[in-house]
Amino acid sequence: MRSDSTESPPPAKPPVVASASFLLIVAGRTAQRRMEDSLAEHGLTLRHVGALGHLSRNPDLSYSDLARRAGVTAQSMHATVRGLEKIEAVRRHHEGHGHPARLEVTAHGKQLLATAAGIAARVDEELLGSLSPDRRAALAETLAAVALPPGR
Repeated sequence: MRSDSTESPPPAKPPVVASASFLLIVAGRTAQRRMEDSLAEHGLTLRHVGALGHLSRNPDLSYSDLARRAGVTAQSMHATVRGLEKIEAVRRHHEGHGHPARLEVTAHGKQLLATAAGIAARVDEELLGSLSPDRRAALAETLAAVALPPGR
């Protein structure tokens, strides 16, 4: 018979996952959620900001080019651009029969990009505020090497 004074040990806690890939995913989801929540206050999504950014650097991109860069279908990018047109962040110019429409980021679209940059800076500060400037720079350099390898 077992004595009441003998207690079994508490169940073991699962080990903390220290995989860099796992931590990147968790950190990315945290950053994404905060960015999306803040952008939504301005009627924007990350996809809107991505399309505006690509178009501001290269206004000659087609819908297919934009879709490839965003990793979505051309139909989905059409919906994204329609949303940007609705909020007057993008203007479509029809070049004539047989030529694709050219998309132009409007002054309002440029203002929205500046707003998104400010939101990104604020989220960076929230997430990375405890890191020294050197550690932040090293992290940014490392993330860029992982996310944007040469030739991509």
